[in-house]
Amino acid sequence: MSGAAWTCSSRAVPGVHKAVKWNSPLYGIEGQGWFLGFHCLTKYIKVAFFRGASLRPAPPGESRNRDTRYLDIYEGDEFDEAQLVAWVKQASKLPGERM
Repeated sequence: MSGAAWTCSSRAVPGVHKAVKWNSPLYGIEGQGWFLGFHCLTKYIKVAFFRGASLRPAPPGESRNRDTRYLDIYEGDEFDEAQLVAWVKQASKLPGERM
């Protein structure tokens, strides 16, 4: 998935910047902050949209942080790649998170 994540992010958002913090890949726009993160867990990948509450439709997973929303992808899950790309594009246009 991490290769797919990079391809999805770089295809959807040309010029996206990538970093790894706390063992998690982050994606952002230089000067605007981070808009997307991937947390690789044992049984699934948690896609974090740092301003996900502003996305339409909002990703399904809630967070303690009212702005953040998650999408959990388990091995073997079928997910809507077009929706993921749409969320990535929307998220890249919002103010990013400073970390």
